Amino acid sequence: MTKMKIASAEGNGEESPSQQIDAKIKELNDWRGKMLARVRTLVKQADPEVVEEMKWRGVPVWSHAGIICTGETYKNVVKMTFAKGASLEDPAGLFNSSLEGNTRRAIDIHEDDKINEKALKTLICAAVALNMSSAAKRSATKAKTTNA
Repeated sequence: MTKMKIASAEGNGEESPSQQIDAKIKELNDWRGKMLARVRTLVKQADPEVVEEMKWRGVPVWSHAGIICTGETYKNVVKMTFAKGASLEDPAGLFNSSLEGNTRRAIDIHEDDKINEKALKTLICAAVALNMSSAAKRSATKAKTTNA
């Protein structure tokens, strides 16, 4: 069994981010909750070391060495926004929203949409690898300036 790192509420009586995401899914009580739960499961399967957070007034965020993606819910769509999506290869053509920007890319999932789970997991893994590479570059640059 793999452990998932959780950004916790440090025992201050608040719910952990994972518990907050659980509550959000339950609160939605429709196809969006089920879809958000499915997306969450796929993110955790793709990256067992993912950190779950809640930001920006209740938006689930999945991170590993930086933000991987968010899981926003709207009336007609569950939106997965990849923080560095414009830098990711998307051979399966999953990105279908926020295509005009230089940084983010998103996947809008509608009620009857089927998720290409294999392609989505590959995209999540690529986002983690990009974050890890960026973090390594930052560390190397910091080490150079510290040693100079």
